Amino acid sequence: MKLYLSLLTTMFCFLSCKQSEKQNTEPVKELTVAEKIAEAHGINHWNKVTELTFTFNVDKNSTHYDRTWIWKPKTNQVTAISKTETITYLRAEVDSLSQRADQGFINDKFWLLPAFQLVWDSGTSISEPVKVQAPISKKDLNKITLLYTGDGGYTPGDAYDIYYNDDFLIEEWIFRQKNNPEPSMTTAFGDYKTINNITFPTSSTKAEGNWKLHFTNLEVKTE
Repeated sequence: MKLYLSLLTTMFCFLSCKQSEKQNTEPVKELTVAEKIAEAHGINHWNKVTELTFTFNVDKNSTHYDRTWIWKPKTNQVTAISKTETITYLRAEVDSLSQRADQGFINDKFWLLPAFQLVWDSGTSISEPVKVQAPISKKDLNKITLLYTGDGGYTPGDAYDIYYNDDFLIEEWIFRQKNNPEPSMTTAFGDYKTINNITFPTSSTKAEGNWKLHFTNLEVKTE
């Protein structure tokens, strides 16, 4: 009986060791560059967000433009607030009345959450990273190109050259409409703020000219 118990114990230990060895040797899934950039900006905390409020501002020379958004990502309800009207709609039910507002929302949240769009958006391709000189700061940064290859969305064919540092924070980008080789717009991101573990670039500026895009009234509600 003692021998029998001893054999069972030995076999159990052997199987446990094998199982532990198997678990320890299973390969860990390597994150893509897009996932690393999104993680650096806090995407792992996004599932706790119940409401995001922000005002999108553009100052150009002596002119100012702004519009405010309230987004409830769990239901995808969006409220657009401008000086002339307020519209609330569900993104799954965009119609002719809400389409213009939705186009504005897609544009504005892309500037606020560029790192998340890398993993959220479908119908895209992302190039392998290369080390290059950034167009504005002239620093050596990593660059990937995000290309919208699909027919869906509002801007198919557009491309973004995204420059990020070794901490995977985005510092600059070049927008190229319809994937044209020449830049359509080049801006630098700044004034990063972290709210409830989500990190946002709250301003964008050009190298020349009196132009600034920035966000105010930024609020993040979580569960």
